[in-house]
Amino acid sequence: MTVRVRFAPSPTGYLHIGGARTALFNWLFARNKKGVFVLRIEDTDEARSTEESTAQILRSMEWLGLNWDEGPFLQSDHKAKHQQYAAQLVQKGQAYHCYCSPEELELRRKEMMAQKLPPKYNGQCRSLSAEQKKKFEQEGRKPVIRFRMPDSGVTKINDLVKGPIQFDNSLLDDFVILKSSGVPVYNFAVVCDDHDMAITNVIRGDDHISNTPRQIMLYQAFGWELPEFAHIPMILGPDGARLSKRHGAAALDEYIQQGYLPGAIINYLVLLGWATEDSQQIFSVAEMIEKFSLDRCAKNAAIFDPEKLKWLNGEYIRHKLPSEELVQLGKKFLAEKKLIDENTDLGYISQVISLERERIRTIGELPELVDFFFLDTVVIADDKARKTLAKPNVKEILSKVEAELSHTADFSVVGLEQAVRKLCETNNYKTGEVFHPVRVAVSGRTTGPGLFDMLAVLGKERVAARIKQTVERL
Repeated sequence: MTVRVRFAPSPTGYLHIGGARTALFNWLFARNKKGVFVLRIEDTDEARSTEESTAQILRSMEWLGLNWDEGPFLQSDHKAKHQQYAAQLVQKGQAYHCYCSPEELELRRKEMMAQKLPPKYNGQCRSLSAEQKKKFEQEGRKPVIRFRMPDSGVTKINDLVKGPIQFDNSLLDDFVILKSSGVPVYNFAVVCDDHDMAITNVIRGDDHISNTPRQIMLYQAFGWELPEFAHIPMILGPDGARLSKRHGAAALDEYIQQGYLPGAIINYLVLLGWATEDSQQIFSVAEMIEKFSLDRCAKNAAIFDPEKLKWLNGEYIRHKLPSEELVQLGKKFLAEKKLIDENTDLGYISQVISLERERIRTIGELPELVDFFFLDTVVIADDKARKTLAKPNVKEILSKVEAELSHTADFSVVGLEQAVRKLCETNNYKTGEVFHPVRVAVSGRTTGPGLFDMLAVLGKERVAARIKQTVERL
């Protein structure tokens, strides 16, 4: 049998880290098993589903490289089929029309809670007579369709991640499968669609475990073959609370905007709730596909660590991203900050970016690290930089450096270092007395790339002008 899995997001918001991890695990499982990965958009939430969210989900999937084999299908396109399936259950006596109003249901719920009973539907409309139904319809009541759950017994599954799980049927009520508007609810639509799409494995977050017994009952009512279920652990923030906006970026769009690489995101997501025997940390996509298996998924919640993700992204920038791609991505962020335009020399941009490659953790950090390379005036960054320029003899030292470098023919890294060290030796200066103020004079900062690498890229004209400006200010 061909393995068929699906990722079925609801377009009520942007694709977030948890959803992306679920998509990835399904995609890897399908690719590992030489199976089929189906993308289905579950848009039956009429009030909250939007085309904008659907478009963003598709963009994020494409950005991550999670290509689908079939779809994207819209669940709403199958509405007529869902209604036919619901009618079949009513005809078989396994579902019924319920005319209870929202107000009546709420009143009963409060009464049961007051009696310390589970606030579940009491089955009041299970056996309505034709006269009762007619009376309700004359009152203008539009019924929902409820599925008739068993009153006793247990429902069991052998979850591929969690192991054996069983549910007490007496705690479950007759749930709605079709709203009065004719729109199916999630638990019903997902079963119908998974059957029609021949889904063999349902891999999803463990927040769906409570839905599973209802879905199993529906499969059994139709006489359909059950898929295998695998519920992967939810993702928590570093504080142990459920991952949310307060733990950092949640939507994939935000990570794209901050300059994360899709390969790094994929690599980090696979580590959230899955591991190899040797605890490998960095994978190629081919390695992920080859090594992925559900039996290596954790049963317990995964902890999202923003700092580890940033570290991993930095590793990808340094070791996996071709220089040409880094420059193109860097140009985009520099242009957004108006540090460069179409007339800025590409060779100069490339040299600047290469200087900071070892320090960048996200491409979005680049403009702040290198802005001084593109500004006309040096901006003194902080008190530490100001104190460096306020030390004794700094004006005299910078004047001598400016004079020395203006006559230095070899403005390479080696030539510059030889010239400045010779100046220190001739004037009996400690290297720190010269190096530190020169760095601040040309960049406005006390940290950054290697001093002579920085001077070489800035070039003789910029370096001389900046040191001269600083001397004049002093």
